[in-house]
Amino acid sequence: MTTVYAAMRDRFLAIHPETGAATTADDLDGRALECVAVHDDAPGRVFVGTVDSGLWRSLDAGETFDRVGADSIEQDAVTAATVSPHDPGEIWTGTEPSRAYRSTDGGDTWEHRGGLADLPSSDEWAFPPRPHTHHVRWIEPDPNAPDRLYVAVEAGALVTTRDAGETWDDRVSGSRRDTHSMATHPDAPGRVWTAAGDGYAETVDAGETWTHPQNGLDRTYCWSVAVDAGDPARVLVSAARGAREAHAAETAETYVFRRTGLDDWERLDGRGLPLGDGVTRPVLAAGDPGAFYALSNRGLYRSVDGGDSWTEIDVDWPERTRDQTARGLAVLP
Repeated sequence: MTTVYAAMRDRFLAIHPETGAATTADDLDGRALECVAVHDDAPGRVFVGTVDSGLWRSLDAGETFDRVGADSIEQDAVTAATVSPHDPGEIWTGTEPSRAYRSTDGGDTWEHRGGLADLPSSDEWAFPPRPHTHHVRWIEPDPNAPDRLYVAVEAGALVTTRDAGETWDDRVSGSRRDTHSMATHPDAPGRVWTAAGDGYAETVDAGETWTHPQNGLDRTYCWSVAVDAGDPARVLVSAARGAREAHAAETAETYVFRRTGLDDWERLDGRGLPLGDGVTRPVLAAGDPGAFYALSNRGLYRSVDGGDSWTEIDVDWPERTRDQTARGLAVLP
C-alpha cells in the first residue's frame, strides 16, 4: 500500500492515500521541518531534516523518531537528505552552513565529506534572507553511477562529485546558481532535471553541459521538479514569478507545468489541482508509473494519468497543519 510522507512547516504526517488515514509523529511536533528521505528497500526507515534540531530517524514508518548524528553532524540545520538508490544503508545529508555528510550504516554513524566549502565559487555563495550564510538545498544521487552525486547550494552553485565526496567539481557554465530541487531517472543515464530560482535547466551528459528549455514556462522561479517513474520524457515543475509569489500565502500565485519530450511546457490549469492565487509552491513527487503527487497549502493531490487530472486525497489534517507551506514530500509506492 502506498505511503506518502509529508513534512509541513512544523508537523510530519504519514499518509495512506487509499484510506486517507494520516498519522503524526509527536517527536517532530513543533520542530522546523525541512526535508524527508525514504527508500523502497527500507520502507520502515524515514529521515527528516530540521533547521533547528538536526536530523531525525524513524524505524517504524514514521510513528516515532529519534535524533541521529548529533555527535558528528556539527550543524543543527539539516537542510537536505537523501538515500542512495544503490544502497538503502547509504544516507546523505546537507546542512547550513554548506557541509555534506554520509552514513553507510543506515544512519547510525556519520562522516563529514570535506572540501565542499573549499570550492572556488564558494566565495560567491549566499542565501539572500541570511546573506552571511548558505546551505545545501538538495542532494541527488545518480541512479546509474553509485559514486556520482549532484549537490545544490542555495544560493550559488550546483556541484558534483564522482567519487562519493572524496573530491568535488565546481559549477560549470550553464548550470543554475539557485537550484531548489533535482530529479534523475534510472532509465535515462546522464540526465538530470533541475528547478531553480533562476529558472529550469536539464543536462543529458551528467552535468557537463546544461540547456534551458523555456517555451511555455512563463514563470522562472522554479521550486520542485518530478519525473514520471514510467516515462522519463514526462516532467512536471512548479513555478512562480518570484519568491514572494511562491512562499507567502498572502501573495502566492504558483502553477504546475508539464513537458513531454521536446514539446513546449503546458500549464496544468483546470485539471483538479489548485493553482494560481493563494497557492504556495507545490512540492512534487513521482509515485508508480504515471502517478504524481503535489503537496501545497491547499492539501495533498494525486494524478494517476501523468498529470491530466488530479484528485484530492481526503486527509484528516491535524489542527493548524492544512494551510501550512509544504516543506518535503516522499512517496513509497
